[in-house]
Amino acid sequence: MLYRTTRRPLCLTLASLLLLAACAETPQTEANSPITPAQPQAPAVVSPPAQVSTAPVSAIDFATWRQQFRGKALQAGIQSELFDRVFAGVTPDPSVVRADGAQPEFTRPVWEYLEGAISPTRVRKGQALLSQHAATLSAIEQRYGVNREVLVAIWGMESSFGQFMGEQSVIRSLATLAYEGRRPQFAEDQLLAALQILQSGDTTPAGLRGSWAGAMGQTQFIPTTYLSHAVDFDGDGRRDIWGSSADALASAAHYLQASGWQMDKPWGFQVALPTGFDYALADTEIRKTYAQWHALGVKGTPAGLAAEDTGYLLLPAGHRGPAFLVFRNFGAILRYNNSSSYALAVGLLSARFDGGGQISGSWPKDERPLSRSERVALQEGLTQRGYNPGPADGIIGANTRRAIRAFQQSLGLPADGYPTPALLQQLQ
Repeated sequence: MLYRTTRRPLCLTLASLLLLAACAETPQTEANSPITPAQPQAPAVVSPPAQVSTAPVSAIDFATWRQQFRGKALQAGIQSELFDRVFAGVTPDPSVVRADGAQPEFTRPVWEYLEGAISPTRVRKGQALLSQHAATLSAIEQRYGVNREVLVAIWGMESSFGQFMGEQSVIRSLATLAYEGRRPQFAEDQLLAALQILQSGDTTPAGLRGSWAGAMGQTQFIPTTYLSHAVDFDGDGRRDIWGSSADALASAAHYLQASGWQMDKPWGFQVALPTGFDYALADTEIRKTYAQWHALGVKGTPAGLAAEDTGYLLLPAGHRGPAFLVFRNFGAILRYNNSSSYALAVGLLSARFDGGGQISGSWPKDERPLSRSERVALQEGLTQRGYNPGPADGIIGANTRRAIRAFQQSLGLPADGYPTPALLQQLQ
Protein backbone atom coordinates (compact mmCIF):
# COMPACT_ATOMS: atom_id res chain seq x y z
CA MET A 1 0.00 0.00 0.00
CA LEU A 2 1.92 2.87 -0.61
CA TYR A 3 1.29 4.75 2.53
CA ARG A 4 3.80 6.00 3.11
CA THR A 5 6.15 7.13 5.95
CA THR A 6 3.69 7.80 8.45
CA ARG A 7 1.31 6.04 6.27
CA ARG A 8 4.17 8.54 4.28
CA PRO A 9 5.57 8.18 1.10
CA LEU A 10 3.52 5.96 -1.06
CA CYS A 11 -0.26 4.76 -0.44
CA LEU A 12 1.45 5.22 -0.38
CA THR A 13 -0.52 3.34 0.47
CA LEU A 14 -2.86 5.92 1.90
CA ALA A 15 -4.18 3.97 4.73
CA SER A 16 -1.00 4.46 6.70
CA LEU A 17 -1.21 8.12 6.10
CA LEU A 18 -4.90 8.55 6.60
CA LEU A 19 -5.48 6.02 9.31
CA LEU A 20 -3.07 4.02 11.38
CA ALA A 21 -6.07 2.14 12.61
CA ALA A 22 -6.68 0.91 9.10
CA CYS A 23 -3.48 -1.04 9.54
CA ALA A 24 -4.90 -2.91 12.49
CA GLU A 25 -7.87 -4.81 11.17
CA THR A 26 -8.98 -8.18 12.43
CA PRO A 27 -7.26 -11.23 10.95
CA GLN A 28 -8.17 -12.25 7.40
CA THR A 29 -9.33 -15.84 7.23
CA GLU A 30 -9.00 -16.22 3.48
CA ALA A 31 -5.46 -17.14 2.46
CA ASN A 32 -5.76 -15.17 -0.77
CA SER A 33 -6.97 -11.98 0.88
CA PRO A 34 -4.71 -8.94 0.90
CA ILE A 35 -2.80 -8.44 4.13
CA THR A 36 -3.31 -5.36 6.27
CA PRO A 37 -0.30 -4.08 8.22
CA ALA A 38 -0.21 -4.78 11.93
CA GLN A 39 1.55 -3.05 14.80
CA PRO A 40 3.95 -5.73 16.04
CA GLN A 41 4.33 -4.15 19.48
CA ALA A 42 0.60 -4.28 20.05
CA PRO A 43 -0.57 -7.75 19.09
CA ALA A 44 -4.07 -9.04 19.63
CA VAL A 45 -5.55 -12.40 20.35
CA VAL A 46 -9.22 -11.51 20.09
CA SER A 47 -11.04 -9.03 17.92
CA PRO A 48 -13.98 -7.32 19.63
CA PRO A 49 -16.06 -4.69 17.83
CA ALA A 50 -13.98 -1.63 16.96
CA GLN A 51 -14.55 1.53 18.95
CA VAL A 52 -15.67 4.33 16.70
CA SER A 53 -14.85 7.95 17.40
CA THR A 54 -17.03 10.77 16.23
CA ALA A 55 -15.83 12.17 12.91
CA PRO A 56 -15.24 15.92 12.61
CA VAL A 57 -18.33 17.86 11.64
CA SER A 58 -17.86 20.38 8.85
CA ALA A 59 -19.11 23.91 9.45
CA ILE A 60 -20.48 24.07 5.89
CA ASP A 61 -22.65 21.76 3.86
CA PHE A 62 -21.19 19.45 1.21
CA ALA A 63 -22.49 21.52 -1.71
CA THR A 64 -20.71 24.61 -0.38
CA TRP A 65 -17.51 22.67 0.20
CA ARG A 66 -17.68 21.22 -3.31
CA GLN A 67 -18.08 24.68 -4.82
CA GLN A 68 -15.10 25.98 -2.86
CA PHE A 69 -12.99 23.00 -3.89
CA ARG A 70 -14.08 23.47 -7.49
CA GLY A 71 -12.44 26.88 -7.45
CA LYS A 72 -9.20 25.40 -6.15
CA ALA A 73 -9.29 22.64 -8.76
CA LEU A 74 -9.86 25.03 -11.66
CA GLN A 75 -7.09 27.27 -10.40
CA ALA A 76 -4.80 24.21 -10.41
CA GLY A 77 -5.60 23.56 -14.07
CA ILE A 78 -8.48 21.09 -13.88
CA GLN A 79 -10.97 21.63 -16.70
CA SER A 80 -14.38 22.81 -15.52
CA GLU A 81 -16.19 20.33 -17.75
CA LEU A 82 -14.22 17.45 -16.25
CA PHE A 83 -14.80 18.60 -12.69
CA ASP A 84 -18.53 19.01 -13.16
CA ARG A 85 -18.87 15.65 -14.90
CA VAL A 86 -16.84 13.79 -12.30
CA PHE A 87 -18.64 15.38 -9.34
CA ALA A 88 -22.16 15.01 -10.74
CA GLY A 89 -24.21 13.21 -8.13
CA VAL A 90 -21.30 12.73 -5.71
CA THR A 91 -22.32 12.72 -2.04
CA PRO A 92 -20.38 11.87 1.13
CA ASP A 93 -19.95 8.14 1.71
CA PRO A 94 -20.99 7.15 5.26
CA SER A 95 -18.86 3.99 5.12
CA VAL A 96 -15.75 6.10 4.56
CA VAL A 97 -16.63 8.32 7.51
CA ARG A 98 -17.00 5.23 9.71
CA ALA A 99 -13.71 3.76 8.52
CA ASP A 100 -11.88 7.05 9.05
CA GLY A 101 -13.20 7.33 12.59
CA ALA A 102 -12.59 3.74 13.62
CA GLN A 103 -10.12 3.13 16.42
CA PRO A 104 -9.62 -0.65 16.72
CA GLU A 105 -9.03 -1.77 20.28
CA PHE A 106 -6.90 -4.73 19.23
CA THR A 107 -4.33 -5.55 16.57
CA ARG A 108 -2.91 -8.88 15.50
CA PRO A 109 0.35 -10.20 16.94
CA VAL A 110 3.18 -10.21 14.47
CA TRP A 111 3.28 -14.02 14.29
CA GLU A 112 -0.38 -14.20 13.26
CA TYR A 113 0.18 -11.46 10.72
CA LEU A 114 3.14 -13.27 9.19
CA GLU A 115 1.29 -16.58 9.13
CA GLY A 116 -1.39 -15.02 6.93
CA ALA A 117 1.04 -13.02 4.82
CA ILE A 118 3.26 -16.00 3.99
CA SER A 119 0.55 -18.60 3.56
CA PRO A 120 1.37 -21.62 1.36
CA THR A 121 -1.32 -20.46 -1.07
CA ARG A 122 0.28 -17.06 -1.48
CA VAL A 123 3.74 -18.57 -1.88
CA ARG A 124 2.60 -20.99 -4.58
CA LYS A 125 0.72 -18.27 -6.45
CA GLY A 126 3.74 -15.97 -6.31
CA GLN A 127 6.04 -18.69 -7.61
CA ALA A 128 3.70 -19.34 -10.53
CA LEU A 129 3.53 -15.63 -11.38
CA LEU A 130 7.31 -15.28 -11.21
CA SER A 131 7.49 -17.90 -13.94
CA GLN A 132 4.53 -16.56 -15.92
CA HIS A 133 5.85 -12.98 -15.98
CA ALA A 134 9.55 -13.82 -16.15
CA ALA A 135 10.24 -11.77 -19.29
CA THR A 136 8.45 -8.68 -17.98
CA LEU A 137 10.11 -8.94 -14.58
CA SER A 138 13.54 -9.28 -16.20
CA ALA A 139 12.92 -6.08 -18.15
CA ILE A 140 11.77 -4.28 -14.99
CA GLU A 141 14.87 -5.44 -13.13
CA GLN A 142 17.10 -4.12 -15.91
CA ARG A 143 15.41 -0.73 -16.01
CA TYR A 144 14.89 -0.06 -12.29
CA GLY A 145 17.34 -2.31 -10.47
CA VAL A 146 14.74 -3.85 -8.16
CA ASN A 147 14.63 -7.60 -7.57
CA ARG A 148 11.62 -9.39 -9.03
CA GLU A 149 10.91 -11.41 -5.88
CA VAL A 150 10.27 -8.33 -3.75
CA LEU A 151 8.01 -6.86 -6.43
CA VAL A 152 5.90 -10.00 -6.58
CA ALA A 153 5.82 -10.12 -2.77
CA ILE A 154 4.47 -6.55 -2.64
CA TRP A 155 1.99 -7.42 -5.38
CA GLY A 156 0.74 -10.31 -3.26
CA MET A 157 0.59 -8.28 -0.06
CA GLU A 158 -1.16 -5.26 -1.55
CA SER A 159 -3.88 -6.85 -3.68
CA SER A 160 -3.36 -10.62 -3.61
CA PHE A 161 -1.80 -10.33 -7.06
CA GLY A 162 -4.49 -8.03 -8.40
CA GLN A 163 -7.50 -9.90 -7.03
CA PHE A 164 -8.53 -7.33 -4.40
CA MET A 165 -7.95 -3.73 -5.41
CA GLY A 166 -10.93 -2.04 -3.77
CA GLU A 167 -14.26 -1.25 -5.42
CA GLN A 168 -15.05 2.19 -4.00
CA SER A 169 -15.06 5.37 -6.05
CA VAL A 170 -11.77 7.13 -5.33
CA ILE A 171 -13.37 10.50 -6.08
CA ARG A 172 -16.24 9.92 -3.66
CA SER A 173 -13.98 8.51 -0.94
CA LEU A 174 -11.50 11.35 -1.11
CA ALA A 175 -14.24 13.98 -1.38
CA THR A 176 -15.76 12.53 1.79
CA LEU A 177 -12.43 12.63 3.61
CA ALA A 178 -11.71 16.16 2.40
CA TYR A 179 -15.14 17.32 3.56
CA GLU A 180 -15.40 15.62 6.96
CA GLY A 181 -12.35 13.45 7.51
CA ARG A 182 -9.63 13.84 10.10
CA ARG A 183 -7.03 15.04 7.58
CA PRO A 184 -8.93 17.28 5.17
CA GLN A 185 -5.92 19.00 3.57
CA PHE A 186 -4.19 15.71 2.85
CA ALA A 187 -7.40 14.34 1.33
CA GLU A 188 -7.84 17.48 -0.79
CA ASP A 189 -4.31 17.06 -2.14
CA GLN A 190 -5.08 13.45 -3.06
CA LEU A 191 -8.42 14.42 -4.60
CA LEU A 192 -6.77 17.06 -6.77
CA ALA A 193 -4.20 14.47 -7.88
CA ALA A 194 -7.03 12.05 -8.70
CA LEU A 195 -8.61 14.69 -10.94
CA GLN A 196 -5.26 15.19 -12.66
CA ILE A 197 -5.09 11.43 -13.30
CA LEU A 198 -8.48 11.58 -14.99
CA GLN A 199 -7.51 14.65 -16.99
CA SER A 200 -4.40 12.85 -18.25
CA GLY A 201 -6.62 10.13 -19.73
CA ASP A 202 -4.96 7.20 -17.93
CA THR A 203 -8.36 5.99 -16.71
CA THR A 204 -12.01 7.01 -16.52
CA PRO A 205 -14.11 8.10 -13.52
CA ALA A 206 -15.72 4.66 -13.51
CA GLY A 207 -12.30 3.01 -13.60
CA LEU A 208 -10.86 5.12 -10.77
CA ARG A 209 -11.64 2.62 -8.04
CA GLY A 210 -9.81 1.80 -4.86
CA SER A 211 -9.96 1.43 -1.09
CA TRP A 212 -11.99 3.62 1.25
CA ALA A 213 -8.82 5.66 1.80
CA GLY A 214 -8.13 6.16 -1.91
CA ALA A 215 -5.37 3.57 -2.45
CA MET A 216 -5.55 2.32 -6.02
CA GLY A 217 -4.66 -0.52 -8.31
CA GLN A 218 -2.71 -3.75 -8.04
CA THR A 219 0.04 -2.04 -6.05
CA GLN A 220 -2.24 0.31 -4.06
CA PHE A 221 -0.83 3.74 -4.88
CA ILE A 222 -2.40 6.90 -3.54
CA PRO A 223 -3.02 9.52 -6.26
CA THR A 224 0.00 11.74 -5.55
CA THR A 225 2.30 8.73 -5.66
CA TYR A 226 0.66 7.64 -8.88
CA LEU A 227 1.44 11.01 -10.45
CA SER A 228 5.08 10.88 -9.35
CA HIS A 229 5.94 7.21 -9.86
CA ALA A 230 3.39 5.34 -11.99
CA VAL A 231 4.80 4.33 -15.39
CA ASP A 232 3.51 3.02 -18.70
CA PHE A 233 5.67 -0.07 -18.98
CA ASP A 234 3.61 -2.02 -21.49
CA GLY A 235 3.72 0.85 -24.00
CA ASP A 236 -0.01 1.28 -24.57
CA GLY A 237 0.07 5.00 -23.79
CA ARG A 238 -1.59 4.73 -20.36
CA ARG A 239 -0.26 4.23 -16.84
CA ASP A 240 -2.71 1.50 -15.95
CA ILE A 241 -1.98 0.10 -12.49
CA TRP A 242 -5.47 -1.46 -12.42
CA GLY A 243 -5.53 -3.60 -15.54
CA SER A 244 -1.86 -3.96 -16.48
CA SER A 245 0.34 -6.06 -14.21
CA ALA A 246 3.38 -4.79 -16.13
CA ASP A 247 2.51 -1.17 -15.37
CA ALA A 248 1.70 -1.97 -11.74
CA LEU A 249 4.91 -3.91 -11.08
CA ALA A 250 7.10 -1.40 -12.90
CA SER A 251 5.47 1.45 -10.98
CA ALA A 252 6.24 -0.28 -7.70
CA ALA A 253 9.82 -0.82 -8.89
CA HIS A 254 10.10 2.86 -9.81
CA TYR A 255 9.00 3.81 -6.31
CA LEU A 256 11.37 1.37 -4.60
CA GLN A 257 14.22 2.61 -6.79
CA ALA A 258 13.51 6.17 -5.65
CA SER A 259 13.39 4.90 -2.06
CA GLY A 260 16.95 3.59 -2.27
CA TRP A 261 16.53 -0.07 -3.17
CA GLN A 262 19.86 -1.82 -3.86
CA MET A 263 19.72 -4.65 -6.40
CA ASP A 264 20.74 -8.08 -5.07
CA LYS A 265 21.37 -6.76 -1.56
CA PRO A 266 19.61 -8.44 1.36
CA TRP A 267 16.76 -6.69 3.14
CA GLY A 268 17.94 -8.45 6.28
CA PHE A 269 18.20 -11.88 7.89
CA GLN A 270 17.48 -13.64 11.15
CA VAL A 271 20.24 -13.62 13.74
CA ALA A 272 21.06 -15.37 17.00
CA LEU A 273 21.85 -13.24 20.03
CA PRO A 274 24.29 -14.24 22.79
CA THR A 275 23.35 -14.83 26.40
CA GLY A 276 23.41 -11.56 28.31
CA PHE A 277 22.98 -9.44 25.19
CA ASP A 278 22.18 -5.76 25.77
CA TYR A 279 18.73 -5.51 24.22
CA ALA A 280 18.85 -1.74 24.43
CA LEU A 281 20.95 -1.96 21.27
CA ALA A 282 17.78 -2.93 19.39
CA ASP A 283 17.10 0.64 18.31
CA THR A 284 16.47 1.93 14.79
CA GLU A 285 19.02 4.68 15.37
CA ILE A 286 21.82 2.27 16.32
CA ARG A 287 23.35 1.20 13.01
CA LYS A 288 26.40 -1.03 12.73
CA THR A 289 28.14 -3.11 10.10
CA TYR A 290 27.70 -6.86 10.32
CA ALA A 291 31.31 -7.13 11.51
CA GLN A 292 30.51 -4.78 14.39
CA TRP A 293 27.37 -6.70 15.29
CA HIS A 294 29.28 -9.97 15.06
CA ALA A 295 31.85 -8.62 17.50
CA LEU A 296 28.97 -8.16 19.95
CA GLY A 297 28.02 -11.82 19.54
CA VAL A 298 25.27 -11.36 16.94
CA LYS A 299 25.46 -14.21 14.43
CA GLY A 300 23.74 -14.67 11.09
CA THR A 301 24.35 -15.30 7.41
CA PRO A 302 25.30 -11.97 5.77
CA ALA A 303 25.16 -13.05 2.12
CA GLY A 304 25.40 -10.14 -0.30
CA LEU A 305 26.45 -7.51 2.23
CA ALA A 306 29.37 -5.18 1.64
CA ALA A 307 31.74 -4.42 4.48
CA GLU A 308 30.37 -0.88 4.81
CA ASP A 309 26.67 -1.81 4.82
CA THR A 310 25.05 -0.93 8.14
CA GLY A 311 21.87 -2.24 9.71
CA TYR A 312 19.90 -2.20 12.93
CA LEU A 313 18.55 -4.93 15.17
CA LEU A 314 14.80 -5.61 14.97
CA LEU A 315 12.98 -7.48 17.74
CA PRO A 316 9.39 -7.62 16.45
CA ALA A 317 8.14 -9.48 19.54
CA GLY A 318 10.68 -8.43 22.13
CA HIS A 319 13.59 -10.41 23.52
CA ARG A 320 11.55 -13.63 23.71
CA GLY A 321 10.96 -13.76 19.96
CA PRO A 322 13.13 -14.02 16.85
CA ALA A 323 15.69 -11.29 16.11
CA PHE A 324 16.65 -9.81 12.74
CA LEU A 325 19.31 -7.53 11.36
CA VAL A 326 17.76 -5.28 8.72
CA PHE A 327 19.46 -3.06 6.19
CA ARG A 328 18.84 -0.38 3.58
CA ASN A 329 16.41 -2.41 1.49
CA PHE A 330 14.24 -2.95 4.57
CA GLY A 331 14.02 0.83 4.82
CA ALA A 332 12.94 1.03 1.18
CA ILE A 333 10.07 -1.37 1.91
CA LEU A 334 9.13 0.74 4.93
CA ARG A 335 8.79 3.73 2.65
CA TYR A 336 6.22 1.73 0.74
CA ASN A 337 4.34 0.92 3.96
CA ASN A 338 5.66 2.17 7.28
CA SER A 339 5.02 -0.98 9.29
CA SER A 340 7.84 -3.24 10.42
CA SER A 341 5.45 -6.21 10.28
CA TYR A 342 4.64 -5.39 6.66
CA ALA A 343 8.30 -4.95 5.69
CA LEU A 344 9.22 -8.17 7.45
CA ALA A 345 6.42 -10.01 5.67
CA VAL A 346 7.52 -8.70 2.26
CA GLY A 347 11.11 -9.68 2.94
CA LEU A 348 10.26 -13.18 4.17
CA LEU A 349 7.71 -13.80 1.42
CA SER A 350 10.19 -12.76 -1.27
CA ALA A 351 12.71 -15.22 0.19
CA ARG A 352 10.09 -17.95 0.48
CA PHE A 353 9.61 -17.93 -3.30
CA ASP A 354 13.12 -19.39 -3.56
CA GLY A 355 12.72 -21.80 -0.66
CA GLY A 356 14.11 -19.49 2.03
CA GLY A 357 12.42 -17.17 4.50
CA GLN A 358 12.03 -19.77 7.25
CA ILE A 359 12.08 -18.51 10.83
CA SER A 360 13.83 -20.53 13.50
CA GLY A 361 12.91 -20.30 17.16
CA SER A 362 9.51 -19.53 18.60
CA TRP A 363 7.26 -16.57 19.25
CA PRO A 364 6.01 -15.61 22.74
CA LYS A 365 2.49 -16.83 22.04
CA ASP A 366 1.77 -17.31 25.74
CA GLU A 367 1.98 -13.58 26.42
CA ARG A 368 -1.30 -11.69 26.33
CA PRO A 369 -1.07 -8.67 24.04
CA LEU A 370 -1.97 -5.20 25.20
CA SER A 371 -5.17 -3.67 23.91
CA ARG A 372 -5.13 -0.16 22.50
CA SER A 373 -6.52 1.31 25.72
CA GLU A 374 -3.82 -0.51 27.68
CA ARG A 375 -1.15 0.88 25.37
CA VAL A 376 -2.54 4.36 25.99
CA ALA A 377 -2.42 3.68 29.74
CA LEU A 378 1.17 2.49 29.38
CA GLN A 379 2.16 5.72 27.63
CA GLU A 380 0.38 7.81 30.22
CA GLY A 381 2.19 5.93 32.99
CA LEU A 382 5.55 6.45 31.32
CA THR A 383 4.82 10.15 30.97
CA GLN A 384 3.89 10.46 34.64
CA ARG A 385 7.24 8.91 35.54
CA GLY A 386 9.10 11.34 33.29
CA TYR A 387 10.10 8.98 30.49
CA ASN A 388 8.66 11.08 27.62
CA PRO A 389 7.07 8.45 25.32
CA GLY A 390 5.34 11.08 23.19
CA PRO A 391 1.56 11.43 22.73
CA ALA A 392 -0.63 8.85 24.47
CA ASP A 393 -2.12 7.58 21.21
CA GLY A 394 -1.73 3.83 21.64
CA ILE A 395 0.87 3.64 18.87
CA ILE A 396 4.14 2.08 20.01
CA GLY A 397 6.62 4.10 17.97
CA ALA A 398 10.31 4.83 18.41
CA ASN A 399 9.82 7.34 21.24
CA THR A 400 7.58 5.00 23.21
CA ARG A 401 10.01 2.11 22.74
CA ARG A 402 12.87 4.23 24.03
CA ALA A 403 10.80 5.23 27.04
CA ILE A 404 9.92 1.58 27.69
CA ARG A 405 13.59 0.61 27.47
CA ALA A 406 14.55 3.27 29.99
CA PHE A 407 11.85 2.07 32.38
CA GLN A 408 12.86 -1.56 31.86
CA GLN A 409 16.46 -0.66 32.64
CA SER A 410 15.36 1.00 35.88
CA LEU A 411 13.77 -2.30 36.87
CA GLY A 412 16.70 -4.43 35.79
CA LEU A 413 14.66 -6.08 33.02
CA PRO A 414 15.80 -6.91 29.46
CA ALA A 415 15.51 -3.48 27.78
CA ASP A 416 13.89 -4.62 24.53
CA GLY A 417 11.29 -1.81 24.34
CA TYR A 418 8.44 -4.31 24.07
CA PRO A 419 5.18 -3.55 25.94
CA THR A 420 3.73 -6.33 28.08
CA PRO A 421 0.95 -6.65 30.67
CA ALA A 422 3.58 -7.16 33.38
CA LEU A 423 5.26 -3.90 32.43
CA LEU A 424 1.95 -2.05 32.52
CA GLN A 425 1.27 -3.51 35.96
CA GLN A 426 4.62 -2.23 37.16
CA LEU A 427 3.70 1.26 35.98
CA GLN A 428 0.33 1.15 37.69
